[in-house]
Order: sequence, then C-alpha cells, then structure tokens
Amino acid sequence: MILKVDDVDRSGLATLLGRYGLSLRTVADAEAIPGSFWGDAEAGLVGSDVYVRADTPVHSLLHESCHYICMDSQRRQALHTDAGGDHDEENAVCYLQILLADEIPEMGRLRMFADMDTWGYTFRLGSARRWFEEDADDARQWLVAAGLIADGAPTFRLRD
Repeated sequence: MILKVDDVDRSGLATLLGRYGLSLRTVADAEAIPGSFWGDAEAGLVGSDVYVRADTPVHSLLHESCHYICMDSQRRQALHTDAGGDHDEENAVCYLQILLADEIPEMGRLRMFADMDTWGYTFRLGSARRWFEEDADDARQWLVAAGLIADGAPTFRLRD
C-alpha cells in the first residue's frame, strides 16, 4: 500500500515544503486537485502552491515539489500544472524526491523506493532502488551542479 498524505504528519510536510518557499494546500476528499498533471489523487502545482488531498501519495507530493525546486526561476514564475523540463531534470527530480523522503519520518528512502516501484516509475535497472544506487550518477551530478545537493544531502535551495 502506497503511503498517503493522510498517513503522515501534515505539519511536518508543510515545514519541509516551506524550506523551499512552497505552500501545502489541502483540498476536500471529493474535490479535484488544482494543478494536477495526472489527475485523480496526484498532487498538483500552481505557482508555489502544492495541492493535495488526504489520498494523495506522498511520493507524488514530493515529486511535484521537486519539479518546482529543480526548474529555473523563469519556468517557476509561469508554473501551472505542467512542470515541463527535460529528461535530465526529470531524473534529478526523482533523485531529489528520494533524498527528501528521508526528511519525512513516516517515509524514508526505502519506503520511497517501494512506493515508486508500486506506482510504476520506470528505470533501466528495473527498480527505483537499483537506479538510485547504481545508475543515477547523472542525476546526482545535475543536482550538485544546480546547487540543490551537497555532500549527498539537500541544500534546501531552489535552482536559480
């Protein structure tokens, strides 16, 4: 079972997102999620607001948040629903969401690996964990060059 927003401390999520200038916005269970690219329970992005419902997967909330973190300021200013970005940025987003999972006590990276695999993220080596541990040097280097991680940990800064 994938970890949902309702399964974790929302104030902790809001604090984590706040470190990046993001605001956590919750919508009622029956409402459509504003800015959701995938629809259904998946998180949405509109500017610096991350929209979720109780049934939104935590991996989705982190993934969309990491898109905001990884995009340049020009794209960030016009952000609504579609984060865009290229293949390298998408890999960086996936890598950073795994690192940020360790900031959520109920999640951690091992749970993130499992939830990413269950949801259907696809990686050349067949699993999120194998990709992260064996095949993600390009993503790690992208994040370092962008100033988003240092010494293997998030810097809690946005890409310029």
